[in-house]
Amino acid sequence: MWFLIKDHLFIILGSFIYAFAWAGFLIPNKLTIGGAPGIGSILYYAFGFPDINVTYAVINVVLLLLALKILGKKFCLRTIFGVFFCWLFLFLLPKFIDHAIVENQPFMSAIIGGILCGVGVGMVFISNGSTGGTDIVAAIVNKYRNITFGRMYLYTDAIIISSSYFVYHSVEKVIYGYIILCIMTYVCDMVINGIRASVQLLIFSDKWEEIANHINEDIHRGVTVLDGMGWYSKKPRKVLVVLVKRTEANNLNRLIKMIDPQAFISQSSVLGVYGQGFDKIK
Repeated sequence: MWFLIKDHLFIILGSFIYAFAWAGFLIPNKLTIGGAPGIGSILYYAFGFPDINVTYAVINVVLLLLALKILGKKFCLRTIFGVFFCWLFLFLLPKFIDHAIVENQPFMSAIIGGILCGVGVGMVFISNGSTGGTDIVAAIVNKYRNITFGRMYLYTDAIIISSSYFVYHSVEKVIYGYIILCIMTYVCDMVINGIRASVQLLIFSDKWEEIANHINEDIHRGVTVLDGMGWYSKKPRKVLVVLVKRTEANNLNRLIKMIDPQAFISQSSVLGVYGQGFDKIK
């Protein structure tokens, strides 16, 4: 129950940050990126109506009805929750924010808006939620075609951003849109994978027993011992396999070098490790 409550609180907070980026930085500067809010902003500045939150709601209702039939109820429940709060904040925030927070600085607004959008969407994603729009389209296409989510996001967002040229008649606005998209994608990836990033170390040392004991006692991590053989020397040797958080890697390397300065260490990044002291499988 606690994990369920925490996930929904993070979806609400992420939706607020995402909507705040639109209301405070992107909409006042007539900047657009992909997704349903991007389509809404283009229609708003092209025709003066409807409000962006109305377009956002209509697009997502249509897509959710398709998703309900194609993808099932389980996918739609948290998506509906995320879409509702995104719509609510997009409706409320413009009433309190009537001008750009950073005035006459479209480039700075694009950077800040892209960062906030990435943080907001990333928080929703790590809580197993969705902000709707492009997410639903990507999920539907992915079910029938071998096209990844990331590639589908790129296709749809590129079309939406490029089409904004016919409204603003400004190449500069289009470039700003792609800058926002790149920043948002990078920050979103850092939010999703940064907190889960771990490293895997393969340790080759004649003092492997001492190193393994100190890793258990000082670092409080498990060690797996593999049997190997050096092909050049034709001698058997033990190989230690250790998985630790990225923040623990420096302490582990110092510990190994203190015990055996001649130890050979191979370190590689791991995007996710689940179970026994790491992340929980959701």
